[in-house]
Amino acid sequence: MKLNVNLPEHPYDIVIERGALAKIGSWTASLWKTQKIVVISDNHVNDLYGKKVLTELSKAGFEVFIFEFPEGEASKVLATAEKAWNFCAEVGLTRSDGIVALGGGVTGDLAGFVASTYMRGIHFLQIPTSLTAQVDSSVGGKTGINSIVAKNMIGTFTQPDGVLIDPDVLDTLDTRCLREGIGEVIKCGLIADKKLWDTLGEMKDEQDLLENYAEYVIHASCDVKRKVVVDDELDNGVRLYLNFGHTIGHAVETTAGYGKVMHGEAVAIGMVQISKGAEARGLMPAGITKQIREMVLKFGLPDSYEPWDEDVLFQALTHDKKARGSLIKTVLVPEIGQAMINPISFDEMREYLKK
Repeated sequence: MKLNVNLPEHPYDIVIERGALAKIGSWTASLWKTQKIVVISDNHVNDLYGKKVLTELSKAGFEVFIFEFPEGEASKVLATAEKAWNFCAEVGLTRSDGIVALGGGVTGDLAGFVASTYMRGIHFLQIPTSLTAQVDSSVGGKTGINSIVAKNMIGTFTQPDGVLIDPDVLDTLDTRCLREGIGEVIKCGLIADKKLWDTLGEMKDEQDLLENYAEYVIHASCDVKRKVVVDDELDNGVRLYLNFGHTIGHAVETTAGYGKVMHGEAVAIGMVQISKGAEARGLMPAGITKQIREMVLKFGLPDSYEPWDEDVLFQALTHDKKARGSLIKTVLVPEIGQAMINPISFDEMREYLKK
């Protein structure tokens, strides 16, 4: 399967194919001239796939170096980026060379940010190995690192030269990591693809999704994201639809402590919470919160967490990137398969945080 992200200034393909990781050398050679490559990966993914990727890229004629960092959201910070910049300089990476992001969402965001800022920007590729990264963060060109104030506060819009997705690598995910990715899949169905939503309803559980629906789910989710990215690359209009559940979700991630609540888990919590508030105000249809909660729980995702501190969450929300002056652009679902932007005041947003 292949999808084209047909941006006028920087088009690229998303390749979705079982066993694709073994072809990374020939795939990269089809996109890049022979050059130096720094593969950026966390210690867990590097242990699983680093040697294989290094071997295949070397066979294709590339000079390859691996920069490894400790796995987890806590590593997606400026200190890690600085170490990566220094590593690239030490191995002699120039503006004609490239970076490969090998890993989950943390790796993709970090590696993309490093590539987009090293020597004012060099090219890079995305090789996502988690479901969250395959269906969401590897596509669209958002890069970023966290600050102590908010998630992804520092970053750039920089598109990769390609995305290579191998569903087979999902077999190595533990149950929690697999479930986390389903949070983003549920979101895609809710905002833009009722068929995807209905298909999720037909599945038994996360294992059924992994074994029988992985390629379909990845393709459908990437296609949702591809369409909104092409329409709104810089996140000023319809691309905001992708943030359904994220306004509250990011606040949950930040206040709980990075890593304690995973991204997809926080999105699930955020979708349920924002829907509850919107439904109570007649902005989303009656009963939709129950449907969303049941889907979230079906795949083992949380619909809330403790301790729930409205004041702390509200403080985190004030730093959300979707804030414009005294307003914040929330995303609602007027019916399953559609989305709308609903600007509200910060004072009203506080009301949406009430349990």
